[in-house]
Amino acid sequence: MKLSKVDLSSLVAIAHSDGYLQLLLDRGNELEFLEIPAPIQAYEGLQELNEAMSTTVTERSRSAGCAYAETTALPFEEEPIVMLPVVSSMAMAVGYDRNEQILQVEFQSGAVYQYLGVDEDTWEDLHSSDSIGSFFNQEIKGRYDCDRLDHAD
Repeated sequence: MKLSKVDLSSLVAIAHSDGYLQLLLDRGNELEFLEIPAPIQAYEGLQELNEAMSTTVTERSRSAGCAYAETTALPFEEEPIVMLPVVSSMAMAVGYDRNEQILQVEFQSGAVYQYLGVDEDTWEDLHSSDSIGSFFNQEIKGRYDCDRLDHAD
């Protein structure tokens, strides 16, 4: 058996649909979405790898403006939130899940937080504001419970 070194540190999320493995990659200044023909077993194998390599750590943190922060492994079972790159000194990208009312923020530090119970109007106001950072600090920070996502790299 020949082993190859693999660097998955830029892998943000995976999914599988219609015979394609779907990958969301962090390319530094942008996120890239790839689709690769692959059987469902490839997806299941990556899920197992994630579970084997990740550990769940709980911590209290207010550094990202959470009422309560918990670090968890990125949940590959769920569809990833589509992230939109933003021009901000605070964040690299933001995204929103309308069904679950989850705001996701990727900070310049690389940390990713999900803010829970954020209504759609607040999301739209954040995304359309002239200053993402100012809006975040005034309307989001400290007002919502949140979870920190650990990308298990």
